[in-house]
Amino acid sequence: MRILFVTSNKGKVSEARKLLADLGHTVEQLLVGGLAPKFNEPKELGIEAVANSKMVQALNLLEQEGIEGVAVMVEDSGVFLDAFDEWPGAESAEVEDKIGLEGILSLLKEDMSRGAEYRAVAKISDGFSTWSAEGVCRGKIADSVRGSGGFGYDPIFIPDEGDGRTFGEWEEGKFTGITHRAKAMNGLAELLESPSR
Repeated sequence: MRILFVTSNKGKVSEARKLLADLGHTVEQLLVGGLAPKFNEPKELGIEAVANSKMVQALNLLEQEGIEGVAVMVEDSGVFLDAFDEWPGAESAEVEDKIGLEGILSLLKEDMSRGAEYRAVAKISDGFSTWSAEGVCRGKIADSVRGSGGFGYDPIFIPDEGDGRTFGEWEEGKFTGITHRAKAMNGLAELLESPSR
């Protein structure tokens, strides 16, 4: 299956490509006129609603552009801090842009929980059927920014399944199997591989 991934993040495309290639699927970034399309995202409704909204808009775009014989993949994710109720969640990127990682760290007072999790929702649709999977990576927020790898909250996120380093300190690709996105993509891979599809 040829899958067009709706994202402006090339790192996400690369990760999806690695995870789905073994099943014979190709993953490319969805580009229109050489650019990644921008879609309305109802962030206030959460990551599931954002993924659903992007899927509807992407399928409509393919129809308008006359692109056939492909599947569309969408994904939305966020980091959720235990100290706050479902926050920053779907607005993780906007919060990071606004206050930065240092700003996030300054919000976590000494007596507050540092527990956190990355959550992802990934969906693939061929226009007739839709497959959906979720992934969660539990961890905690570091005391300081550590490492420059990954993106987003990776330099302050220490995964429980790791060795005490932040994702920002891990070598690229070394942690692929334990990320929230990898778990969601692996869930999709299992659904696509299932004989009942």
